[in-house]
Amino acid sequence: MNPERPGPLLERLCTALVGFACRRPRAVALACLVLVLAGGLHLVRNFAMDTDVVKLFPPDLPWRQTEEALSAAFPQREDLIVAVVDGVTPDVAERASAALDSALRARPELFRSVRRPGAGAFFRRHALLYLPLEELRATTERLIEAQPLLGTLAADPTLRGVAHALDLMAEGVARGETTLASLDRPLGALARSAEAARAGRVAPLDWTALLTDRPPSRLALRRFVLVQPVLDFSALSPGAAATEAIRAEIARLGLTEDAGVRVRLTGPVVLSDDEFATLGESATLTTALSIAFEAALLFLALRSVRVIAPVLLTVLAGLVLTGAFGLLAFGAFNLLSVAFAVLFIGLGEDLTAQYAVRYREERHLLGDRLEEALRATGHSAGPAMLLAALAIAGSFFALAPGEFRGVSELGVIAGTGMLVGWLLSLTLLPALLLLFRAPGEAEPIGFAVLGRIEAALVRRARAVVTAALLLALGCLALLPRVPFDFNPMNLRDARKESVATIRDLMRDIETTPNTLDVLAPSLEAAAALAARLEALPEVGQARTLLSFVPADQEEKLALIADAASLLGPSLAAAEAAAAPPATDAAVARALAAASEALARAARGRGEAANVARAAAALRAVAEGPPEGRARLAAALLPGLRDTLDRLAEALAVTEPFGPEDLPPDLRRDWLTPDGRARVEVAPRDLSDDNRVLRRFARAVQAVAPEASGPPVSMLEASASILRSFLQAGAFALALVTALLLAALRDLRLVVLALAPLGLAGLMTLAITALFGPALNLANIIALPLLFGIGVAFDVYYVAAWKAGRRSLLATGLTRAVLFSTLTTFGAFGTLILSSHPGTASMGVLLTLSLACILLAVLVTLPPMLRLFARPRR
Repeated sequence: MNPERPGPLLERLCTALVGFACRRPRAVALACLVLVLAGGLHLVRNFAMDTDVVKLFPPDLPWRQTEEALSAAFPQREDLIVAVVDGVTPDVAERASAALDSALRARPELFRSVRRPGAGAFFRRHALLYLPLEELRATTERLIEAQPLLGTLAADPTLRGVAHALDLMAEGVARGETTLASLDRPLGALARSAEAARAGRVAPLDWTALLTDRPPSRLALRRFVLVQPVLDFSALSPGAAATEAIRAEIARLGLTEDAGVRVRLTGPVVLSDDEFATLGESATLTTALSIAFEAALLFLALRSVRVIAPVLLTVLAGLVLTGAFGLLAFGAFNLLSVAFAVLFIGLGEDLTAQYAVRYREERHLLGDRLEEALRATGHSAGPAMLLAALAIAGSFFALAPGEFRGVSELGVIAGTGMLVGWLLSLTLLPALLLLFRAPGEAEPIGFAVLGRIEAALVRRARAVVTAALLLALGCLALLPRVPFDFNPMNLRDARKESVATIRDLMRDIETTPNTLDVLAPSLEAAAALAARLEALPEVGQARTLLSFVPADQEEKLALIADAASLLGPSLAAAEAAAAPPATDAAVARALAAASEALARAARGRGEAANVARAAAALRAVAEGPPEGRARLAAALLPGLRDTLDRLAEALAVTEPFGPEDLPPDLRRDWLTPDGRARVEVAPRDLSDDNRVLRRFARAVQAVAPEASGPPVSMLEASASILRSFLQAGAFALALVTALLLAALRDLRLVVLALAPLGLAGLMTLAITALFGPALNLANIIALPLLFGIGVAFDVYYVAAWKAGRRSLLATGLTRAVLFSTLTTFGAFGTLILSSHPGTASMGVLLTLSLACILLAVLVTLPPMLRLFARPRR
């Protein structure tokens, strides 16, 4: 027996614990069973997840206080589900969003508020005033030219009336009043609708584009329904019930792509819910894979079910007890603290694997004396295991003082879990090994080949240490190139509808969510601030309530009045003399006549391809079954009636309006009841590049320090998290150093224990600088843990050296270190398979850091011990 003696007190404590377990194995196992059952019952009955991300940061941080002030001023803009409704035509999008709005308003138990920005009678009535002056001039001229067509359609807004209007077009070509070229685009659109009707589909026609000869913008085809759901923060997905209800209404209303509509859900609530769902799905997969991988590794390391089963039962007991402690300590898990499970499986099993493998070594030496081998393992391995557990726990506890509550709670729970894991490894595990009658060991435990490698390293100790120093200097030079990605959107699954939709919205300055808000004391102050902000090169636009009051209203009203004087009477007269309903036979005859008229006009004219195409399609519909004409009516008539109604409303406007005339809902989005006004600032560069967002946020803050919004929140939250981890790293280094000094009582050994960790940390950061992944808000947890995990690896060797061992790598100690490392690799490595990009990147960085630690410890520590830790004479 080669005792490794960090301190007589630790040695006596560990030996006493194992001895007690061996004397009363049934009592120990029963007591642990009772504790585990009680803890499991508490977990099952009281498990809770607080998924409110806002609570992860202290409310007294300046940027959080600014956010809270804006939230209090405009509560209707918080916790939103955004339904993005895209239609093949503007009127299709309008009708679909109106139907969804109406359906959701009927469910107040699920939705606190439902509204449609830019919708309602006010905007229908003043639609023409919102057009730019020159665009309005061109539009009114085009509408006046279409007066005969509009009068015919208003008098008979049926397929028969559409056919008569097409007759008028053909007559206009024959009389030279219009050209075939001017009809090519509108009749091409009509042809597509008719061809679709014949093929069994409904393809709505955009009447506004047809009448104005202007294709709609992407924004014109899009509508929004903003929903404030009733949230349940005790659920993993607080908005799940509301989201499911919205999707059910979308399905019930038939708002599908077959109907020319696409509805997508995004917004803060859906983004968060999707992220939690992705994390949950990934956790199930990674946990299952981790357990399977751990079991396989344990079989390779321990070779006996009667040894493996106690190890797995001990890990399971520690996992349950740690989870129960976390729930008792904090009442609920948060988004990050729930990761304690994977960390415990990876790091807690390191302790049990250490004990089990070292037990095999002692069992080989002592033969059939099972109980004596268990005690000897506690005597030789227990103190070093305690140091390892304290080192890892200290690294976790170093996270606790930080201002980022997510990792603060994780640190307390996981740190406690390491101590629980050590205690169970020296009590429950030996008791179970005794009760399971663990078999003996016929062969030595160790890797002989590593002895030869160690000898070669020691012979070239100075060269190895010099190479390690040069490598450290090279890695140090790469540190300025280490990337840090502060954008949480990059940590979300891009395949999710909510994420893809939000990225789509980012491409338009009118819809990008990457805006900043500033609260000004009055509307006048807001307008002045907006003017200053809009002068910044980083700013694309700055809007206030005044942005919704059109410019040049007098000139625009004059143009509208001219159009109304010519169009109004004919539209009113036509509506008054509305034609009686048409029979299907009359519609078929009218369509056939229109087809013939268009065919005559296009005959022999090469520039009229779409005119001839429309003639052929209309003839096919006229000669086909009634269902085809019904589908064509569904494609043409709802949009026609909406267009005529909206045109009549817009032409009736005669007076300008000011901000006091705007709809109350709109005013409330920009003004508080006490008169404060919101300024919304959008970036000029819409690329969502981190550097662009940083420049935009800092430029706006230089003018308006109180600006708040996603770009500022991302920067400030990442700064808070970075500060927390840097602080945690410093605390972890200090705690680990103090622990090693107390245990080893030799400054040289402490420095030698820490040196490989410094090299491993530099290697990890250099690799990320060269190849990735970038440091981000999820994987940065690997850095403070690096100290604790690294010490857990090399403390075994340093303790063995202090106890007098000089050959380290060929012993069962290395077998225990390698297999415990592999079990940690298994737990962390499975995270790489997660569909959640943040979790996957955390798995990559943790696995990378583990590999660097193992390489640095095994290659550099033996030569350094030989060079710098020789016994003093």
